[in-house]
Amino acid sequence: MRGLIPDSFIDELLARVDIVDVIERRVPLKKAGREWTACCPFHNERSPSFYVSPAKQFFHCFGCGVHGSAIKFLMDYDRLEFPDAVEELAQTVGLKVPREGGREAAPREDKTDLYALLDAAASWYEGELPRNADAQAYCKKRGLDEETIKRFRLGWAPAGYDGVIKSLGNSPRRMELLNEAGMVASSERGSKYDRFRERLMFPILDRRGRVIAFGGRVLSSEQSPKYLNSPETPLFHKGRELFALWQVKQANANLLRIVVVEGYMDVIALHQAGLPIAVATLGTATTPEHTEVLFRAAPDVVFCFDGDRAGRAAAWKALESALPRLRDGRQAYFLFLPDGEDPDSLVRKEGKDGFEQRIKQAMPLSDYFFNELSHDVEMGSLDGRARLAERARPLIAKLPDGAFRDLMAQELQKRSGASAMLQADPAAHRAVQRPVAVQRSLVRSAISLLLAQPGLADLVEKPYRFLRLDKPGVELLAELLDIARSRPGINPAMLVEHFAERPEYPSLQKLMATLSVGEPESQRLEFVSALERMEHQSLIQRRDFLSARRGELSDDEKVELRTLLPLREQMSAKS
Repeated sequence: MRGLIPDSFIDELLARVDIVDVIERRVPLKKAGREWTACCPFHNERSPSFYVSPAKQFFHCFGCGVHGSAIKFLMDYDRLEFPDAVEELAQTVGLKVPREGGREAAPREDKTDLYALLDAAASWYEGELPRNADAQAYCKKRGLDEETIKRFRLGWAPAGYDGVIKSLGNSPRRMELLNEAGMVASSERGSKYDRFRERLMFPILDRRGRVIAFGGRVLSSEQSPKYLNSPETPLFHKGRELFALWQVKQANANLLRIVVVEGYMDVIALHQAGLPIAVATLGTATTPEHTEVLFRAAPDVVFCFDGDRAGRAAAWKALESALPRLRDGRQAYFLFLPDGEDPDSLVRKEGKDGFEQRIKQAMPLSDYFFNELSHDVEMGSLDGRARLAERARPLIAKLPDGAFRDLMAQELQKRSGASAMLQADPAAHRAVQRPVAVQRSLVRSAISLLLAQPGLADLVEKPYRFLRLDKPGVELLAELLDIARSRPGINPAMLVEHFAERPEYPSLQKLMATLSVGEPESQRLEFVSALERMEHQSLIQRRDFLSARRGELSDDEKVELRTLLPLREQMSAKS
């Protein structure tokens, strides 16, 4: 929902951003004439059918049909709500998003107060850290310097049941927010108490650097659980978020590789050692949502686990989550650590260069895949090779259609001697071609041409004579002309976004996505011709209406009819 963001700001934002730049940061594009193209990021395909138009500031996939402006792309690709997508784009061009109306007018979806409260909680925990000697000693023991503590906003949750409640829950509304944010828990009697107590606190940030949750670690191994995370809240879903992804993106303008480790302290140790490419899942196995976020951040993902049974089980879950997302250009690797070691301990022993060398030597997914499936199989027998093929086929079938899938199938055949016999996805092999111009009504044609070139509105003066035509879409065309005339220089995406919360929006997006044939000058002539023919059609309609009422006409209507009778029908285009 737009919430309270003014339409004028949306116009300015879409005028300032370049959709090609926005999409190219996330999807590799190739020049194709006046447009840019790629394999669609929203469905699996072999031939590119995803087009980005700099002229229209619009994207469209002719395979799956997804389309829209730069804002819509961020909503779909980064899974953002409308206000968050606007905020994200605004940050890239240095604009501050304005809001209309007061606090009472804010939509229910606005979580500003919840974000503010969580940020205040993080600040309170930060302030408590220097006051606790045990926490300070622990940070020193783990080798954390002041810059690292500040960068990750580490804090301390003191003993007691109401530290956060007393500091932040000073009104019924604030207590409601503390509960919504998962900062307090309830006893059997219903009384509230601090969820986090006597723990080193790790704020968890979203992709915009806002605090959305916390992880708390005890200092002694005798306490349990070792780590305690915030519960699921309206802002926090642990299966989608990654600890330190914000810090990774801040430290790397062009991120080529990202490393997934298991613990918060492992992440922080690697960052402090000069490897700010580490993230961690939040007390859960790697999910498909995690892998999608990871591959959107970097083309190469290294999963780093302990070499024990639990670590290998976690690695296999990560592999299963990654398979459907391994489009061409993405690669996954697996790094297993020596017994008794973790990234924190290893990077202390070997330093940045040593651990970096381990990352470079990580096992490619293909090797790990076949090694794991065949480790208990007698590959010298027909039965063993058949078992490998049976295990591997359904997993390889999960891979997106492309070169990597083909090569994995070939490797399976090489190792087992059996054909992969993968079930092909008919949609993936369907030839996708750009559409040619299709016959449509004059009104739809005029709207489509106006969406392609909003500047054509300057050719039309009010009053719009075609308005008398009784056809669907006439009033919408007039409204589009009014908007385009009032906003000189408006681009197609800006024009369509004016209808974002109206029923006409999907239809306008589809018209935007249609191929406009011809050069700008020929489109101008076609647009003028369409309006002239619409006006002629309106006169024909009026003539036919008056002719049907000959016996009831007033003197003025009779005069009007006589002027209309000579009109020729062949000027009217079929609509």
